[in-house]
Amino acid sequence: MALQEEMEKQGLWLFKYRSMLPLVLLAGGLSYYLWSKAHHLRPFPENSRSEEWFLYACMAVSFLGLLMRIYIVGHTPVNTSGRNTSEGQVADTINQTGMYSMVRHPLYVGNFIMWLGIALFTASIWFVLLFIAVYWLYYERIMYAEEQFMRKKFGNAYTDWAEKTPAFILEFSNYKKPSLPFSWKKVLKKEKNGFAAVFIVFLLFYAAGQLITNNAVQNNFLIYGTVFSIVFYVIIKIIRKQTTLLHESDR
Repeated sequence: MALQEEMEKQGLWLFKYRSMLPLVLLAGGLSYYLWSKAHHLRPFPENSRSEEWFLYACMAVSFLGLLMRIYIVGHTPVNTSGRNTSEGQVADTINQTGMYSMVRHPLYVGNFIMWLGIALFTASIWFVLLFIAVYWLYYERIMYAEEQFMRKKFGNAYTDWAEKTPAFILEFSNYKKPSLPFSWKKVLKKEKNGFAAVFIVFLLFYAAGQLITNNAVQNNFLIYGTVFSIVFYVIIKIIRKQTTLLHESDR
């Protein structure tokens, strides 16, 4: 099999199971974090103000990635920018405005920033560099497979847009106003998971680190934020299943 076909095949397989990568990175990051806590190798004194503010700074990075995803998803039409894990690639149109006017794969950039915040919380430059390398190698093939799909479906219309739009590094001078108005309904349906995930993951790290060092779990912001995000997730899930309040035929 030629390298081109091999990369596309790998990309399609990775696309189908792309939700597994965060779990692997999470397990690795948590393991290192707990090891560094147990051996007192963190660059901050235990339960110090500097350690608390570092936690909030890392959370801010993750929420920046989530906000980017919210902006992207809120301005995209139906059958694009979705979680098409089971059915494979789906695209009825080529998104070329909003974030898509600056970068070809903005959702993956948003995902990267979300998980970068968690990688940073390990306070290990080596783990952060490893995360960046693994993320790039993993998603490079996914992006390749997606672009092959788009090239076959849309032909020159896609290649002309791709030639002037970077794959992963934003080109701010290319920005074009989104063609569709922002939809909070679509955001609530699609991004409730990410909102809860950020709180849950950081609480997991923090609580496990406190327990392994025999300290109390007493960060109210993390605790209450996690409870709120879970309750919010459940409410939106119920509303979506039991009512049509969040339904939009074109989004």
